[in-house]
Amino acid sequence: MGNVINFEIKSTFSMKDTQDYLRDITEIRSMMERSSKFLSLSGWAGVLAGVYALAGAYIAYGIFNFIPDGSIYGSALQPGELTNLIILAFIVLALALGSAIFLSYRNAVKKGEVVWNPASRMLMTDMIVPLGSGGLLIIILLSHSLIGLIPATMLIFYGLSLFNASKYTFGEVRYLGLIQIVLGLAAAVYPEYSLILWALGFGAVHIIYGIFLHYRYQR
Repeated sequence: MGNVINFEIKSTFSMKDTQDYLRDITEIRSMMERSSKFLSLSGWAGVLAGVYALAGAYIAYGIFNFIPDGSIYGSALQPGELTNLIILAFIVLALALGSAIFLSYRNAVKKGEVVWNPASRMLMTDMIVPLGSGGLLIIILLSHSLIGLIPATMLIFYGLSLFNASKYTFGEVRYLGLIQIVLGLAAAVYPEYSLILWALGFGAVHIIYGIFLHYRYQR
């Protein structure tokens, strides 16, 4: 009888020790993930970026009359119209970046984390090369009046930057990058639809991804 009791006590302690070890392993894994990945990206920042992009596409088409089919390899746009489009693009970019920085900072503060940490630095480093290369290519396209290819270029290089940096943040960012690349390639094949595809990639896809990110990780 005593042996049975001793066996039951040992089994109980053994199960408790196992549970403690598993909990410790889970906590260590979580700490390692937080130190190696930037997990403060805000889903609402993605939603706002999508809204800004859709508004920008509407203004470009509805107010500035930007029709990519009429300016693929020519200079159909007047200098003033091109200037308006460039200013509009910078406004959309500034609003999207500003929202992402502010909301990510707020998320990090809530979690007691530092925004500018090794993971966020590696994230930015892996994004900067594709984004910088894409920006330089856009300047080259502008200098040759290849306006209709710019939406495709933006989608492709943005998608490459997301795919490249996805290992330092949420894994779903990889698929977001792949979607942007596919839409960019489609915009290059069908430049007459490039503005629609640009709005779909930077607008609708960002909104869907932002909502998904918020409800899966941040609600």
